[in-house]
Amino acid sequence: MNNHIADETPLPPEPKSDPEVGRITRSFSNNIFYIGIDRPEKLNGFTPEMFREMALAYTEYENKKNAFCAIVFSHGPHFTAGIDLPKIAPLMRSGNREYLHPKNLVDPLSLRGLIRTKPVICAVRGITFTYGVELMLSSDITVAADDCRFSQLEVLRGIMPTGGATIRFIERAGWGDAMKYLLTGMEFNSEQAYRMRLVQEVVNPNMVFSKAKELAENIVSAAPLAVKETIRNSRKAQELGKKAAVDEFDEVQTKLSLSNDAKEGVKSFKEKRKPRFTGN
Repeated sequence: MNNHIADETPLPPEPKSDPEVGRITRSFSNNIFYIGIDRPEKLNGFTPEMFREMALAYTEYENKKNAFCAIVFSHGPHFTAGIDLPKIAPLMRSGNREYLHPKNLVDPLSLRGLIRTKPVICAVRGITFTYGVELMLSSDITVAADDCRFSQLEVLRGIMPTGGATIRFIERAGWGDAMKYLLTGMEFNSEQAYRMRLVQEVVNPNMVFSKAKELAENIVSAAPLAVKETIRNSRKAQELGKKAAVDEFDEVQTKLSLSNDAKEGVKSFKEKRKPRFTGN
């Protein structure tokens, strides 16, 4: 494998973030919304402020009409070491969970309150612990570097995962493999994560962002309404069962077939050209 491939990961904007607080960067280009975790001096460990900024970023993405796919990535060599426990522990003890799921904002973990309707790709590398694993499990596609170190180590700190791992890790990997790591906090690598279906692509660390971008470009070239309905119906099948999803097939397909994007799909097929979808 070529280890000299140029890393396309965007540089963080100036001025640099305060390492005691950290930040979540946001940028947008060609229908793709970029969400960057920026606290590299502390292995991108999440502070209360970063949790809120992440929810704000997801909300901005959800509300931006011409944003059709998002990529969550890290500034620096590590995705995230998870939560900054000394900063978060007092909030845990108080029972205050608004830092994790602020009211009236989209929940990045898609567990509570406002749930995103658009696709998200996670691009992970290096250390990807606790909240980092749960972020990628809540995304639609994950691209991982071949040097990743994964761990859901909450039980080693006297707490349990509450960002979705007790649900989604089991859904992906099955009970035994999930419990092997949830109950021990042991680390696992990218190859093991791929085998357990936690990640969908494993690439050179310098190719993580470019691979995620390639996938995002493929998604944004599709019809946005059809993409959203595909996500929504798939979630319905997962949460409410096969029958609930099947029962709405005809109604949803009729609605989609009346959209301008469906008309453009037919027109572009007849004219033997790439479609130009607008999301309406």
